[in-house]
Amino acid sequence: MRRSICFLLILGACFAVPVYAHHLKQSSATSMPITTSSAKARALYHQGMQDYENLYLERCNNDWRAAVKEDPNLAVAWAWIAFNSSNPEEIGKARANAKASAPKATPGEQLMVAWIVKVQEGDLIGGISAMNDMLEMFPKDKHLLYLTANWLMDETGPEQSQKLLEKALALDKNFPAALNDLAYADARSRQFAKAFAVMDRYVAVLPNEPNPQDSYGELLRMAGNFEGSLHHYRAALKIDPDFVTSQLGLGDTYALMGNQEQARIEYDKAILQAHNQADRLTSTMQKGMTYVRDGQFAEADKLFRDVAETGHAKEQDLQEAQAYRHLAEYQTDDNAALKYLQSAEDALGHRSSISKSDKDEELSRILRNRCVRASRSGDAVLADKSLKQLEAMAGGSRDRVVQSSYNGAAGTLLMDKKEFADAIPYLEEDPDNPFTMELLVQAYYQADQPDKLHEIEAKLRGTNVPTMEQALVVPAARLRRPEN
Repeated sequence: MRRSICFLLILGACFAVPVYAHHLKQSSATSMPITTSSAKARALYHQGMQDYENLYLERCNNDWRAAVKEDPNLAVAWAWIAFNSSNPEEIGKARANAKASAPKATPGEQLMVAWIVKVQEGDLIGGISAMNDMLEMFPKDKHLLYLTANWLMDETGPEQSQKLLEKALALDKNFPAALNDLAYADARSRQFAKAFAVMDRYVAVLPNEPNPQDSYGELLRMAGNFEGSLHHYRAALKIDPDFVTSQLGLGDTYALMGNQEQARIEYDKAILQAHNQADRLTSTMQKGMTYVRDGQFAEADKLFRDVAETGHAKEQDLQEAQAYRHLAEYQTDDNAALKYLQSAEDALGHRSSISKSDKDEELSRILRNRCVRASRSGDAVLADKSLKQLEAMAGGSRDRVVQSSYNGAAGTLLMDKKEFADAIPYLEEDPDNPFTMELLVQAYYQADQPDKLHEIEAKLRGTNVPTMEQALVVPAARLRRPEN
């Protein structure tokens, strides 16, 4: 445990934003300059950024694609295509073009490109360093503060992200994108009253945009207010019927409410409206989870296999891998699950187009499931081999998903051995996974820690996220009588 804790302290230091090692000269400019001789390309790039901030996540790609047609050397536009596209082949080409064009750009743009490229190529430390230098160079650019905070939300959790968002709002108290993310940061910390107060400000600033309503719907769902969530998703679709994330949100909300039939109706609409193949497959997998929730496992099997086959045919290897992993997650037969997990790992190796960061994260999830299934099927050799592979990945990566996968797997195997006290520190480093929360309830009971037990049990029962883990754990947990 000393090694694990020490490593996580290093991880925390690595992400202590901002960390300025190079003492770069600060610019007085309120925005980073964009290098291009084409006024149209510059306008399209900025339009893309505005669309990105307003969560038009395919429209912004189209803006940046149009920008690089006007100026093929616009490095930052290539970088954001690589960052935001769902097409693996396009991502690889865009990343290569960003790297090739970067030397012609300003130092700030070069740092932006380095941040995105290094992270995608698996050099998280190098990416973070470039990001921090970029922020040091342009401390008054609220858009850069938002972009980095938005990325850090998933990489480190809400705390570091919140600091940058507060800096952005100090520059512009009504900056919509920062208000949106600040509300999410509060909600992820389960400070829902604060989140809704910020969300009210966001709606007031952008009353005619769909995303404030969409975000309000998601945060209300997280808090367990499903009817309120449906109301806001419908309000978003009234503003823009093509805002497909809200259509997907309706499906997710009905699924969490227990109305799987209506959820499937809403998911079918989202599948039809999807703006790209990856989103179409993702929405289809969400539909597949409704069959799992209903106990219709044959229907779930068929749908996830269809997604895997379509993903393979359409060269969407990541979605193919995810479909096979989901198939494994709800199987009652450990050997069947292990076969699906092998298919998932194989899918990651079909082509070299998946970014290293995406590949490592998905592989870590596969290995986590393999550790658990192998242990419970009695294959201690495979369980140990998989855990060592995960440990090696975690030792060489600062990626939050990889770290969580390792700690969750290690803690689970210790629980299987009834080594409860040793399991707890590992499980506590993976606090948001319903499987892990369920194990922590047991571990705290065995360790006679009632306060922590009640806290984690309340968190587990109050988890409202539309994931396979939630579907398999939380509804059953809510039916059980809470521990005294």
